[in-house]
Amino acid sequence: MLLRLRLSSAWDEESFSLGLANYAENQYYRTQTSEANSAVTKPQWLLDARQHHQLRNRADLILQLLCVLQTLQVTTLLSQAESAAPKPSDEQLKTMRHDVAEQGNCVREAKKEKRGNLAQEIEKLESLKERLKISETALTCEGGIPRQPGGSIDYTQDFFGKPSFLTVSGQLQAEMYACALTNVYTFGPTFRAENSNTIRHLAEFWMIEPELAFADLIDDMNCAEDYVKYCCRWLLEHCMEDMKFFERFVDKTCLDRLKLVADTPFGRVSYTECIDILLESIEQGKVTFKNPVEWGIDLATEHEKYLADTVFKKPIIVYNYPKDIKAFYMRLNDDEKTVAAMDVLVPKVGELIGGSQREERLDVLERRLKECGLPEEPYQWYLDLRRYGTVPHAGFGLGFERLVLFTTGLENIRESIPLPRWPDHADF
Repeated sequence: MLLRLRLSSAWDEESFSLGLANYAENQYYRTQTSEANSAVTKPQWLLDARQHHQLRNRADLILQLLCVLQTLQVTTLLSQAESAAPKPSDEQLKTMRHDVAEQGNCVREAKKEKRGNLAQEIEKLESLKERLKISETALTCEGGIPRQPGGSIDYTQDFFGKPSFLTVSGQLQAEMYACALTNVYTFGPTFRAENSNTIRHLAEFWMIEPELAFADLIDDMNCAEDYVKYCCRWLLEHCMEDMKFFERFVDKTCLDRLKLVADTPFGRVSYTECIDILLESIEQGKVTFKNPVEWGIDLATEHEKYLADTVFKKPIIVYNYPKDIKAFYMRLNDDEKTVAAMDVLVPKVGELIGGSQREERLDVLERRLKECGLPEEPYQWYLDLRRYGTVPHAGFGLGFERLVLFTTGLENIRESIPLPRWPDHADF
C-alpha cells in the first residue's frame, strides 16, 4: 500500500518525536495516521519495490523461502501437553485393548455378512484405536510431553517428526539454486532468538539475500556496493519529498548521507588493516572504546561506526576476517587464518551488509565443520552440493529494516517495520 504523505506546518520536531514514541508502544495506531507515524511507510514500500527491480536485472530466479533450520524452535508438543490425556492404569489399558479386539471382530463379521452398518462399525473401530494410541502415548509422557526411554523428548511425535527451528537465513538453500541457475536471490522473513534488546535488533525482520554463481569475493563486494548505491540514488531521484520530511523532522544529515553513499566509491580495507587503524587511534589518544581491540575480535558497532564516520568518512567494505569468528561455509584463504568474508560499513549505522565467498572445496568444508564443532549429518545435503559438482559462488545478506533505518535516519529499528517484535514483545 502506498501512503500519501501530507506535510503540514503544524508538525514540528517535538510533535514528530512524540508521535514515534506513541506508536512504539501502541503499534495499532500506525495504520490510522497519515503524517508522522506513516512517514516511514512510503520510503519503505518504494525501497522494497526498487530493490527487486535492481536485483532482477542480475538474477535468474527469486526464491520465496521460509526455511526451518535453527534459532527459534517450532513445536506443537507444548500445546498438546496442555490437553494431554492422563496416564492410564494397567487395567484401563487392558480394557481398551480388549475393546479394540472385540470391535475388530465385529468389523470382520460385518464384512463377511455384508451388513449395511459396516461403515459405522469401521468408524467405531478407528475411534477405539485412536483412544488406545493416545493412552499408550501418555505412558511415555512426562508433564504431557512424550519422552524416549532415556528421558529425552521424543520429537518423532512432533509436527515435523524431528527438532525444527525458524531460521535467520535462507542462504544455504539459495546456494542450491544458484549452482543450477547462476544468479538468484531470496527476500523473506527471518528470525533471531538472540536476546538483544537494542535499537538495532529485531526478533523478526526481512532479509534480502543474493547468491551469485561463478563469483568470488570481489564480485560479491561489487554487487553489494552496486545494490546500496542503486537504492540510495533511487530515493534521491524519486522520493525527494519524503526524504526532505525526514531531513526536517528526523535527521538533518540524511540527505547528505544518501548523496555521499550514492556518489562515492566505497573504500576497501582488510580486517587486519582496520585493527591496525583502531589500535593506532587508541595509542594516539584520538578515541576510547568500551570494547577491547585486538586481532581476532568481532568488530563491535562502536568500532564499525568509528571507521565509517570518523576515519574514512564514507562507506567502506571490510574483508578477510579471522576464520574463528566467521561461519564454517565461508571460503578459507590461503593463509589458513582468514576467510573470504566481507562486511559493508556505512556512516551512522555501521554494518549494513554481511557476505562471503562460499567454500566450494569438499575436503576444506568437511574440515571446517569439524573445527567449528558441528555434526556432519544435518549438513550432508550441503556437502553433496560439493561432492557431486559445484562452482565458485558468493553472496551476501542485508536486513531490510536496517536499510530503512540508514536511509531515513531513524534511531530505533522498531520504527522501520509495521509491527516490530523483539524479546518480551509480540503483541500482533
